[in-house]
Amino acid sequence: MLYILVALGGVVALSWELLWQIHVTLAIGVSAKSTAITLAATMGGMSIGAWLGGRMLSRRQPASPLRVYGLLEILIGLSGLLMPVGFGLVCLLDSALAGQHLIVGTFIRLLGILLVLGPPTIAMGASIPVLGEVSKGYGAPLSRLYAVNTLGAGIGVLLMSFLVLPFFGVALSVRTAATMNLVVGVSALMIGRRRQKKQRDRVVVPVTVYPSRVPPHLTVPVVWLSGFITFVLEVTWFRSMRAAFQDTTDSFAIILSSVLIALAIGARLVPWLGRQRFGVAAPLAAAGVAILLAAPVIERFDLLTRLGDGYWNTMLMWWISAFTVMGPPVLMLGMVLPCLLDESTEPRRWGRLYAWNTLGAIMGALLTAWVLLPAIGSARTAWVAGVLTLLGGCVGLGRRGRIVAILAGVIALVIAVFFESGLGRKRIQTDLSRGAYSILAFQETPDSTISVVEYDSGYRALVIDGFQAASERGTSHYMEWMGRLPMLLHADPQRALVICFGTGQTANGVRQEAPKHLDIAELNGAVLELAHYFESNGDVLNDARVDAHVIDGRAWLRRTRERYDVVTLEPMPPHFAGVNALYSKEFYELIAQRMKPGGIAAQWVPFHILPPEYAMSVTATFRDVFPDAIMWVDPIGKTGILLGRMASDAEPLGTTWPGLERDLGERRMTAEAIRQAVWMDANAITSYGDGSRIISDDNQLLSFGDVRRKQLVYGSAILNINLTVAARIAQEAAAESGKGQGVFRPKP
Repeated sequence: MLYILVALGGVVALSWELLWQIHVTLAIGVSAKSTAITLAATMGGMSIGAWLGGRMLSRRQPASPLRVYGLLEILIGLSGLLMPVGFGLVCLLDSALAGQHLIVGTFIRLLGILLVLGPPTIAMGASIPVLGEVSKGYGAPLSRLYAVNTLGAGIGVLLMSFLVLPFFGVALSVRTAATMNLVVGVSALMIGRRRQKKQRDRVVVPVTVYPSRVPPHLTVPVVWLSGFITFVLEVTWFRSMRAAFQDTTDSFAIILSSVLIALAIGARLVPWLGRQRFGVAAPLAAAGVAILLAAPVIERFDLLTRLGDGYWNTMLMWWISAFTVMGPPVLMLGMVLPCLLDESTEPRRWGRLYAWNTLGAIMGALLTAWVLLPAIGSARTAWVAGVLTLLGGCVGLGRRGRIVAILAGVIALVIAVFFESGLGRKRIQTDLSRGAYSILAFQETPDSTISVVEYDSGYRALVIDGFQAASERGTSHYMEWMGRLPMLLHADPQRALVICFGTGQTANGVRQEAPKHLDIAELNGAVLELAHYFESNGDVLNDARVDAHVIDGRAWLRRTRERYDVVTLEPMPPHFAGVNALYSKEFYELIAQRMKPGGIAAQWVPFHILPPEYAMSVTATFRDVFPDAIMWVDPIGKTGILLGRMASDAEPLGTTWPGLERDLGERRMTAEAIRQAVWMDANAITSYGDGSRIISDDNQLLSFGDVRRKQLVYGSAILNINLTVAARIAQEAAAESGKGQGVFRPKP
């Protein structure tokens, strides 16, 4: 029963981490900075909790450690129930900090999140030394409980990503996780009480101590190193996996669970390791060699992994691929902390070791994202991690073992360097089906990997984490009109906002319709730095009327005090991680709050990516906030553009196009062609989205729905299916309404 409780505790712990990340991104925006703040708050709280828990247990040992564990689980659950309120206050605080100095604002946001996440994360960290005391009473090594807890975490991330969040949504998932904590806590209290009655005098069952064979003065550096390297690899290798699997919530769950299960296996092998003569130093050195040998494989992961036959077969294939490559080094790294924990029987030492391991993890993640990757790239970062791990293992080896390890390390490093794929110079991690290309620019940033490539067919493209985010080829024709259309529908657009810059064609489209001021909100500064590679944006960033801001678009809307006549956006694909926040009802309501009366909003509907039911949900959600809406379909790229405004007494949107009367130079479409590309008016849009689910911050429909599975079902026919469905509904609506009532017939 003990192992079941500890495993369930791990399941819930990772569930909370996913839920925390969702709430943080909604509260302060999607960015490397918000990820860093979440990491610092989560891991920092656990580090403090382990340290405090160890000290308190050393001063006063409880009569029933299992009951203390139960109380900690109850505290985590109760804190979780209060979490939505806490993050709501953080969101209000974030809005109130607009205009504050960057450092001051960041510090206050971090403080707010620390206050929300502090109690549960401190309780999680404190559970490690408490479980150490529990292990004494059961005669089980702490490493075994650690392994079971970590295995539960690996299962938990899969359950939350594939089952709980898709079916329950965020709010009910919070209550479900809290309920599980309470069940585990109450069960632990009851079991602990029964054991306490049976054992009035505390009985300590001897536990076999497995020596790590690490010199006492080196235990802290070694345990710190294992946490540091694990998170260096997590940040570095996860980026390559994102390029291979796409940056979606299901692929992230697959990758993270493979790492956690490898760590669990490593912890479970500690008793075997303790019976060996070499101790923990040998697997640490071997992990360094394995990291170096895995590096050239990870670099080519986009070439080695492809979609399988069906969604679940694909997920299984991806999990096996990730585990096969990352598993061996992570497994060996995963032996270090549990082995050192087993070597001790003192709570103070358990807490100290876990705290240092967690601090190493924080430093590894932040240093990799903000320093190593931008400075030396992912391949060399992996080499540095491998060499440091090897050297750390060599410290604890004898002379002969050290010679063997160094020789193996040199050979592995030579292999890694010789087979380095030339990321950023010769190739990038992307879909090669588009043809041969040359690399014009390549940057590794804290947020992502950004590349500018020129294909042999002549067009240039912006590639973000392996995905072609924007390009200048013919099918990108709609990008210009994402900017022009809302401007043309407005009688006098003075101030406009473009969210997501890409290649800059949308921003240039807005600029060419002559606003007095244009704001641009772009998440990644590197995208703006690389804008000069794309002639199609007309050097828009150097226009005196244009202000570009490196910020999450939703965070900008929440923080700004400006009011806009036009807001247009073309984010990454809707099903990518975090992008649901730019398609939800709450987001559209935020746009509406920042618009002047009669303001026009424009939203991208990627018919070539979204399954029909999800395209309908996007449309229904948009119209729910902007009821006076039309659907425009690009005559070349065939992608959809929703245009809408709040309800008013004016003529229905699209009846007139005031901007066409403004003489601002030549446009690439005639006035008649622009009008003819309108497929749906408000009535047709209502019919199109009728019965569809409204996308919200709570249901996370695009991030945790079955978009990927449906994409595999529809395959390459998805665009034609969407167009056929949209055309049929538009024609039916036109027939029902009759001519001359503001209903537009789609062009055959």
